[in-house]
This record gives sequence, C-alpha cells and structure tokens, in this order.
Amino acid sequence: MKSESVGLGPAVSFITLGVTDLPRSRAFYKAMGLHEHPRSNPHVAFFDVGGQIFALFPRDALAADAERLPGSTENTINMSLSQNVASEPDVHTLLQRAADSGGTILRHPSAPPWGGIRGYFADPDGFAWEVAWNPGILIDADGRIAIRREI
Repeated sequence: MKSESVGLGPAVSFITLGVTDLPRSRAFYKAMGLHEHPRSNPHVAFFDVGGQIFALFPRDALAADAERLPGSTENTINMSLSQNVASEPDVHTLLQRAADSGGTILRHPSAPPWGGIRGYFADPDGFAWEVAWNPGILIDADGRIAIRREI
C-alpha cells in the first residue's frame, strides 16, 4: 500500500505560549472564560478554541524543546493574537475582563484606519492580544471568522 505524504498547508493546529508561571497563566485564561481540556496536566495546559488547541507551557521547557534560549515579552512585541468579536461593546467587555483577570491594557479601544474598533491587552506574561470588532469580518455561530469579500 502506497503512503501519501501530507502537504504543508496554511493550517494552525496548536498555538503554544511559553509562560513564566504556569499556574498564574492557567488561572488568567480560565478567568477569561476558557475551559481547560481534560488532557491538561501539571506540566501543560490545553484549551480547545474553536478547532485549534491553545496551550500554555513553561517558557524554559518550550525553549529547551526547540533547542533555543527562552525569550522575553517585556516591553516588546513580535506578534499578537487576535480575537474578533461580534460588536463594538464586546471589545470593551473583553478588555475589561482581561484587566479584571490580571492582564494589562496596552491600548484602549480606538478606531483603526480599516474601520471598526480595537484595543490591546497583555496577559500576565506580556503576550499581546488584540480585541477587535471589524465590519469586514463575519463570525459564524461556532466563532469561526471569514473576511467579507465586500463591505
């Protein structure tokens, strides 16, 4: 039987953040409303986020696994995670929840050039999250997004 190789396509299966304090980060994301997967354990936390897995792993262990030095997220940004929401008030609500849960507001809600509204928060390790309501984005009942062809 011939085995076919799987091509590398534009798919994200896991998003893993290397965190400095796993219990603190686990508590933050639970307070943000995520539900921990039963396969989590004391060494890693898994959260199902709409078909992908969001994972928290100790930063030093993640660096060792990749044979790299651990980095820092303090006062820098190299990437952001983004959550699109269904309405402008949802941006304010989610940013407030982040602040109440131990996160830091990086940018208060404001209107970007592309329309809508967005703001940013950082989790306890400094990972940046954008929260956006964008009139050019459709969100289905399962929370999956699509970019509108025309606005």
